[in-house]
Amino acid sequence: MKIGKAAQAANVSVETVRFYERRGLIEKPQKPAYGGFRSYSKDTVNRIQFIRNSQTIGFTLQEIGELLNLSVDPAGDCSVTLGHAEAKLAEVDRKIESLQTMKGALEVLIKNCPGKGALSQCSILGALTNAEEEISVNS
Repeated sequence: MKIGKAAQAANVSVETVRFYERRGLIEKPQKPAYGGFRSYSKDTVNRIQFIRNSQTIGFTLQEIGELLNLSVDPAGDCSVTLGHAEAKLAEVDRKIESLQTMKGALEVLIKNCPGKGALSQCSILGALTNAEEEISVNS
């Protein structure tokens, strides 16, 4: 199938297909010697879907490349893939913890703001400007 059909089948744009080719995540089909268009296989569409699904759950393109390499290794072991997934989960947990800390700090700033008055007296701007005051979620 032509690139447009392959992109449509994988639910991505043509530019995304080309981007994955440039990154080495999918192979660029050979141009036919007799002229015409490059032909993309169903396997390539499946690979693009694998990449998109992996991105959706947080894997980077580099990590996806590693997973793709594992998937074609006949001597590979599932424990390596599990290790990648566990590492990604730990990273997500760290990000969630960091976001919860940010949320708490914002809640404190909002709770302590009178919501009116001159900007020169704004408690939110003051807390963000004053380097000596640490924004704390324990206030």
